[in-house]
Amino acid sequence: MWNMAYRNRTESMELKVLRVLHIRTILSENDKQHFFSLRKGYEGELLFDTLTEKLQCECYILNDLLFKVNNTTFQIDSLIIFSGKIHFYEVKNLEGDYYIDSSTNSFYKKPKKEYINPLLQMSRSNSLLRQLLQNIGLNFSIDAQVVFINPEFTLYQAPLDSPIIFPTQLSSYMKKLDTTHSKLNGKDKLLADKLISLHMEENPYTNLPQYEFNQLQKGFTCEVCYSFSISVQGKLCVCGECGHEELVSAAVLRNVNEIKLLFPKMKITTNLINEWCMQKVLKRTIKKILVKNYKQFGVRQWTYYE
Repeated sequence: MWNMAYRNRTESMELKVLRVLHIRTILSENDKQHFFSLRKGYEGELLFDTLTEKLQCECYILNDLLFKVNNTTFQIDSLIIFSGKIHFYEVKNLEGDYYIDSSTNSFYKKPKKEYINPLLQMSRSNSLLRQLLQNIGLNFSIDAQVVFINPEFTLYQAPLDSPIIFPTQLSSYMKKLDTTHSKLNGKDKLLADKLISLHMEENPYTNLPQYEFNQLQKGFTCEVCYSFSISVQGKLCVCGECGHEELVSAAVLRNVNEIKLLFPKMKITTNLINEWCMQKVLKRTIKKILVKNYKQFGVRQWTYYE
């Protein structure tokens, strides 16, 4: 099946942490805007994935790549390898009215709020990708484009020959891409595997606020609406806001994962989870869930789980 991604997209650690912090503490206005921006960008990338997944032609789809070449880090949202050719895409989930000032190559949201020009971003990534290919000794032609995925987006004064795919062009573009004559060979797979091996898991430019365990609001949250209005009814956690029901065991494990995400050096203990969940579940129930799903170390009050 060629319509499965060769490398899947996952949420960044930065986005995961900010999502939990947004629920459990009051973020500064800057951190809040950063979170909203990351979330919106990720949603746009997922939307683009739903289009690339429909491709039936032979290709390798690699999502969410982070590279370092010649001491410079760069990111690629989506990359598709055809026979001897690479298409890569800078995906933007912007909405509203924007324009390009051709005299300065600046990118503005009307009336005049300046943003980084996506075309310059794409051009930089294109140059760095070419350098990366030279370094690994693989010669492929590259077609780089900026995709504006949001249907509520409008761009004025863009040069006609700009490498841009607008929302209204996406359907026809993907149909045309799917007619690409491509017979993948060993060299194409070698490139796909090499790029995945060179991908950096940790982004050195992650931007997270300072936070401490005692500063965060404790308690179960709804996995759907994030409300703290949760009541434990038998084996279920029931949300008082939206009515969503979740197994207590699943809710406990979700909260364990939150702690491991926020405080990776903290030992997971029954008492810790009991405190995090605001004593809404019996300790013996928590212990049973931990024993079933994690490996137990230590004895008595020194017991912890990994």
